[in-house]
Amino acid sequence: MNSSTNVIVGVVIKKDDKYLLVQEAKASCRGKWNLPAGHLDPNETIFAGAKREAKEETGCEVELVNICQIGNRVLSNEVFVSVIFSGNLIHENISFNQQEILDVRWFSYDEILVMKDQLRNIPLILESIDHAKNGITAPLGIVSQY
Repeated sequence: MNSSTNVIVGVVIKKDDKYLLVQEAKASCRGKWNLPAGHLDPNETIFAGAKREAKEETGCEVELVNICQIGNRVLSNEVFVSVIFSGNLIHENISFNQQEILDVRWFSYDEILVMKDQLRNIPLILESIDHAKNGITAPLGIVSQY
């Protein structure tokens, strides 16, 4: 039986009480809003992967601050593990590849709550933002690289 494990990394980016979301372009989730996130590349740490995904999907540079969510999803032949960080905006330069992302916008928490049906993964997005917002986080030092 063939099975695969996928590691997803992403970042909750906040500015002026708003959160940065990306609108997906790929067919399987076209038009859905998501945190800047994606698959970890080979030979990449979760820290480097999260910063890369934020930059690729939004054009913004971020500093990772804490871990705000670790998730796990099991499907018939696939396992997903997600590590979502909270991050500080270092440099805002909204730009993106229109083949992968349709739009990048700042939303208030209340706006995100009323657009639940437009979110790609409601629990992952809302829990990550809630944890970052309420300080339910773990320090980066909890991650060991070996």
